[in-house]
Amino acid sequence: MYYGGFYHLFYQYNPKGAVWGNIVWAHSVSKDLINWQAIEPAIEPSKPFDINGCWSGSATLLPGNKPIILYTGLDAENRQIQNYAVPANLSDPYLREWVKPDNNPLVVPDKTMNSSQFRDPTTAWWSNGHWKMVVGGIRKKRGMAHLYRSKDFVYWVKAQHPLHSAPKTGMWECPDFYPVSLKGKVGLDTSKNGGDVKHVLKVSLDLTRYDYYTVGRYFPKQDRYVPDKELVDGWEGLRYDYGNFYASKTFFDPAKNRRILWGWANESDAREDDIEKGWAGLQTIPRTVWLSPDGKQLLQWPVEELDALRGQKVQMKNQHLKMGDHVEVKGIAAAQADVEVVFSFNSLDKAEKFDPKWSNLNAQAICGRMGSKVGDGIGPFGLLTLASENLEEFTPVFFRVFQTEDNKHKVLLCSDARSSSLQDNLYKPSFAGFVDVDLSEKKLSLRSLIDHSVVESFGAGGKTCITSRVYPTLAVDDKAHLYVFNNGTEAVTIESLDAWTMNAPKLMNQ
Repeated sequence: MYYGGFYHLFYQYNPKGAVWGNIVWAHSVSKDLINWQAIEPAIEPSKPFDINGCWSGSATLLPGNKPIILYTGLDAENRQIQNYAVPANLSDPYLREWVKPDNNPLVVPDKTMNSSQFRDPTTAWWSNGHWKMVVGGIRKKRGMAHLYRSKDFVYWVKAQHPLHSAPKTGMWECPDFYPVSLKGKVGLDTSKNGGDVKHVLKVSLDLTRYDYYTVGRYFPKQDRYVPDKELVDGWEGLRYDYGNFYASKTFFDPAKNRRILWGWANESDAREDDIEKGWAGLQTIPRTVWLSPDGKQLLQWPVEELDALRGQKVQMKNQHLKMGDHVEVKGIAAAQADVEVVFSFNSLDKAEKFDPKWSNLNAQAICGRMGSKVGDGIGPFGLLTLASENLEEFTPVFFRVFQTEDNKHKVLLCSDARSSSLQDNLYKPSFAGFVDVDLSEKKLSLRSLIDHSVVESFGAGGKTCITSRVYPTLAVDDKAHLYVFNNGTEAVTIESLDAWTMNAPKLMNQ
């Protein structure tokens, strides 16, 4: 949230080690979303209503600019219940100290609910004379967005029906519900509604450990959310990010009238590796999120403040890549870089045929089957990130263009970690997602943020995003290289490429 001139980030944290357990609400503050200062934890287990854990939740700003936190506590009976905390001193812009009043909990599971699967309250919104919030749950394998109403933010009543639910999707963790404007990139306060507004419901599926969302309409009188007809809930649906990205949360930033998305990228190495390095899990770069002009999906882009970390810059223009070409991007620190590139191609006629047998496969399975080394048409082409000099290790981020039976085109974006490290005991998936993009101009754009063990990529202006966690052994620090490549039979052109060494952020008070 934004309060007192500071951005406040609360996150699940174990102060006693780089393993799961002893979870508290850690608290960091920033003036610019980039340079942060960690301060005292905001919430720690201390009362009967959270003695066994302080789990995820949300912040809401009440009238008069008064912050309140809703969070899931694990009580003395190991029930998941919904509690609140308030700042001890509203005049402290850091909000260092939080109080958990004794009238907690606010919400407990009723007899019809599974008390071990009832968690993660959303930011509340004001509608029809009531505050409303959603809590994630499950009923007979049906994912549930349980809805609660309150006039005073203290006494909450469960609605007769959920805001939304979907069969066979399992537990809905970390739900997020918010409005998006039909006009431009401007963000909206969580309580906003009207004819020029759509709503987004995001859930984190415990079954898959990925985040999924739909775009639709919220009907405040009925307190129902209805996804648009062509969209589906669950693992056949849209994702913020087709890689290592989970338990995400948005907030409205009144300082710049935008909605900002945070996501958690956990580790892909072993528990022992986490203990050795002394930390585990990180937040991805904060992203501005808005509705695409066609209203069908969300677009995401790194917050503009990230550009302040850009250092040494190099450029390429109008460079042709034939099949088998890979050209090094020299003059920057490839282990910590920001790369924006636009590719173009002369014709779509030679696009590889999309095998009808693949229609039952998801994008990740197709990417895993085909890889980055062999092409038959337009692609694979893209970037070889965190590459060793002789390509023993590399993480390719690339496009493939297919032609379907009805002469339409299907674009695949892959971030393939299988060749990312010589270590064998790692999770090295071939992450991928399809890109709903107009190819009439025969161009595709890609931006990748590279940061030692993270490659965060944005295809076609943020239509499809993929985060990979990789752990090279050779391509480390100044031994890391960056290449642009084409392994398709059709030549592609680097129309423009801009790449920057990214400087490290600083502690906020330095």
